Amino acid sequence: MSRAVLLVGSTSPIGHAITEAFAAAGDRVMGVSVGGAAHPALTADLTLDAGTAQGADEAVARTVERLGGIDVLVLAAAAMAPAPAHRASPDDWHRAIGSTLHAAYFPARAALPVLPRGGSIVAVSSVNATLAAPWLPGYSAAKSGVEGLIRQLALDYGPRGVRANAVAPAMIGSDHLPHVTEGYPLGRVGTPADVAGAVLFLSSAPFVTGVVLPVDGGLSIASPAAFLRPDLRARLYDDTPDPAAG
Repeated sequence: MSRAVLLVGSTSPIGHAITEAFAAAGDRVMGVSVGGAAHPALTADLTLDAGTAQGADEAVARTVERLGGIDVLVLAAAAMAPAPAHRASPDDWHRAIGSTLHAAYFPARAALPVLPRGGSIVAVSSVNATLAAPWLPGYSAAKSGVEGLIRQLALDYGPRGVRANAVAPAMIGSDHLPHVTEGYPLGRVGTPADVAGAVLFLSSAPFVTGVVLPVDGGLSIASPAAFLRPDLRARLYDDTPDPAAG
């Protein structure tokens, strides 16, 4: 049965991949963004700021009008302005929080009254919610807030039959930086399609709620020592058994 999906943050590479995944499953997707190229698989798209109460209310109202309701809300908007905290401007902070955390909270707030029993919210978080990276104070704080919000929504709206989950990607689509793969047990960084597949799964998993699913190629399970010490790194790559060898 075709579902009505509202996707906030639809014009990023991850947003495009999420659109493709849901469209391939036969779902109808309304995309919302502050600008950028709309994916042709979208049923419709809106250009507005869902990080405000007014913009989120309008996005939900227009989605219900066009699609007849909302079965799945996907929260994939984000912004970052890399800088250490003492150099980041107040605008950098507010942009990161507004474009990431506010753009999760206000659409969820607006959509919850119309989400049916069996409805689903899936947010795109980041490993940076729990693993610190240089120069991302606003982004990391915002993603941590997104995960806290998801747990709260799962608790408060579970009795209504509404589920809330998140995915936490690591570095996505950075093949131009081959050295970063040294920290990933799977030996590669992620792709937007990797994230989209996890989002689609969580949107359809009827007894899963309140979880943050890592989509990180094993990054979050590995001790840094395995990659920072040359002897351990060599052991990891040189002595790993080859399953094909029997």
